[in-house]
Amino acid sequence: DVRLVESGGGLVQPGGSLRLSCATSGFPFSTYDMSWVRRAPGKGFEWVSTMQATDNISRYADSVRGRFTVSRDNYLSTLYLQMNNLKSEDTAVYYCLRGMDYDTRGLGTQVTVST
Repeated sequence: DVRLVESGGGLVQPGGSLRLSCATSGFPFSTYDMSWVRRAPGKGFEWVSTMQATDNISRYADSVRGRFTVSRDNYLSTLYLQMNNLKSEDTAVYYCLRGMDYDTRGLGTQVTVST
C-alpha cells in the first residue's frame, strides 16, 4: 500500500524555521514527482512546492519562494521541506503528495507560527 507519513511540524515564532519530513513506502519513490501542499484553518488546499523525479527541478508557490526549500532522499524514500523565515500566514497543516494525487496524502503535520 502507498503510505506517506508527514512529521516535523510544531509551534514556532515568526522568523523561525522548521524542517518537515515525509516518509514514504509502497511505491518506487525515486520515479515520482513529489509535492507539498497545505491547508490553513477554514481554507482549501494550497499548493506549496513540487520536486520532479527525473531532474530534481523544484517549483514553488509565490508565497513561499525564497523561504522554503524542497529536497528528497531517494535512498530513504523521504521528502523534506525546509521552511525558513516563517510567517503567521504559513500556519497550516502540511501534507505531502505523490505527484499531485490528494488521495495519497497522510495525516499531515501541523505548523503554527505565532508569538
